[in-house]
Amino acid sequence: MFKIPESELILDKRGAIYHLGVRPEELAKIIIVVGDPDRVKKVTQHFDRVETTCRHREFITHTGYLGNKRISVISTGIGPDNIDIALNEIDALANIDFENRVIKTDFVPLHILRLGTSGSLQADIPVDELVAGTHGLGFDNVMHYYAIENNESEKKMIADFKAHTGLQNGNVTPYIFSGSTSLLSLFGNAYHQGITVACPGFYGPQGRILRLPLAYPGLIEKLTNFKTGNHRISNFEMESSAIYGLGRALGHECLSLNVVVANRVTQQFSKDGDAAVEKLIKTSLEKIADSNL
Repeated sequence: MFKIPESELILDKRGAIYHLGVRPEELAKIIIVVGDPDRVKKVTQHFDRVETTCRHREFITHTGYLGNKRISVISTGIGPDNIDIALNEIDALANIDFENRVIKTDFVPLHILRLGTSGSLQADIPVDELVAGTHGLGFDNVMHYYAIENNESEKKMIADFKAHTGLQNGNVTPYIFSGSTSLLSLFGNAYHQGITVACPGFYGPQGRILRLPLAYPGLIEKLTNFKTGNHRISNFEMESSAIYGLGRALGHECLSLNVVVANRVTQQFSKDGDAAVEKLIKTSLEKIADSNL
């Protein structure tokens, strides 16, 4: 059996994985990922108890119980590059034997939910509303480094998107993966549903102009107007595409849940972002607590 070298699977003196600083027994099978390290405590303050806390760089992990459900909450920092680190290390904690440096014989599937903030791309999805991403559409390049195929539905969607936006054979090569339909079914009418676009930056990649001109000045309008079948783009942020892509490749169930803090169509911004995030956290935890996860 192939033994994973020390340079590829890096462990610290505590036996914890390199970036997250977490040991296998400190990870639950239900995982909530958040971008902001300060948001971890905002989630786990609603837990009945917290078992373990770990911190390394921007990665903070709390594992504890919500009722009888054991859950880990992990901060990833911002962007798809950090998601590449977090998702691979989360999977390694569950599915690699650290002592012998081999892949475990029995695969352990995980449920991974992102709780984040985003910008709405539809006038009828106002600020402070919640959105569940049916798909993650990436403007980043993380998934181009992995050997994974789209299903036929995804192939049609990305072909339609490239034709609509003209983003093909250029500097941006978008990709798409669907989220977990089983997780999506748990969140019902409390969340708008749509395609979540993930961008590799906050300013130019999301069509914002401060002092620099844009290479794709009409992109926001094209995102807002895009439709394929019964699907439209609902919102964008900076992580979901890599979560959905890596989750699919690794065999896990993933779903991105976001609160809208900015509406890019109406140009409104939430008057109380903290309250909006708390609404997302409480609503999502209630759904998780009532689920069969």
